[in-house]
Amino acid sequence: MGARTDAARQEAVAARVGLDVEVERLKSSARDAVDVRAKVKRNAGKTAGVVAGTAFVVAGGPRRVFRAVKRRVVGAPEPLPASLLPAEVDRAVRALGDDGAKVRGVLERSFADYLDSPAGDRKGTARGGSLSRLAVLVAAPVATQAAQQALKRVLAKSDRPGDEGPPR
Repeated sequence: MGARTDAARQEAVAARVGLDVEVERLKSSARDAVDVRAKVKRNAGKTAGVVAGTAFVVAGGPRRVFRAVKRRVVGAPEPLPASLLPAEVDRAVRALGDDGAKVRGVLERSFADYLDSPAGDRKGTARGGSLSRLAVLVAAPVATQAAQQALKRVLAKSDRPGDEGPPR
């Protein structure tokens, strides 16, 4: 064996040693990247700040702070009125009587009747809309497939020798 062979062998051995060193360095950096406990210990203040900030945001802190500042600058909002109903509706409700449970029952039944009266119309309209959407969903792929097949036939006819193509 010659000097060239020995030199090549030494280069291969050196490269192998360098590769081993690099692999160990990569393993070590991967372990450090995954070691969360060590990172938390090294940066305890930053970690505590991140946790506190996250808790503040999750608990709705920014919204509360904004409302408090707004209340200080603009003033407290005006309280809701004793009755939110228009005067005519309020009079009609008071005319139903003094028994709260009875008035509530009358209002609930009236409202339920109101909701049920046009419900048949709403259901019919919704059903018709659903059927038309279903028809479009089914018809669109079928029409696309038919158009593709027709185009293939036309192209196949024009590819035949002796054909001039489709009539003009």
